[in-house]
Amino acid sequence: MNYTEEIIHNNKVIALIIYKTYKQEGVKFLSPKEYLLQLGYMKHPEGYQVAPHTHNAIQRNTIGTQELFFVQSGEIRIDFYSQEHFFLESRKLSAGDIVLLVSGGHGLQVIKEAVIFEVKNGPYVDGADKGRFEASEGKHDTC
Repeated sequence: MNYTEEIIHNNKVIALIIYKTYKQEGVKFLSPKEYLLQLGYMKHPEGYQVAPHTHNAIQRNTIGTQELFFVQSGEIRIDFYSQEHFFLESRKLSAGDIVLLVSGGHGLQVIKEAVIFEVKNGPYVDGADKGRFEASEGKHDTC
């Protein structure tokens, strides 16, 4: 089985979750080409080679920030919020799971000690990059 899930609110993708059980042959990009972060999956047989290459220096103009969390170990709960700061739903993620945070807001609770890698588009603008808010009332154990 291929395990991915989209969290959607008002017809807008809030997050894309790729569970550790996701499997497919070859190359598959899981994020649309319009996303600020391009998330691809690759499975190649032994001996497969990618030709040496560089990436051209092209200018990109982006607005906003997208983040990707890769849970290396442990267990976490991600709480998803609308752009207006309303709680939507939660998901538990464990070692090997990935979440691409596309829009809206999010919070994170560590359930079991976790090591998480975070990737986001930059450059980071200190003091202006995040808008913190108080979590709205909602049930956060709906995982």
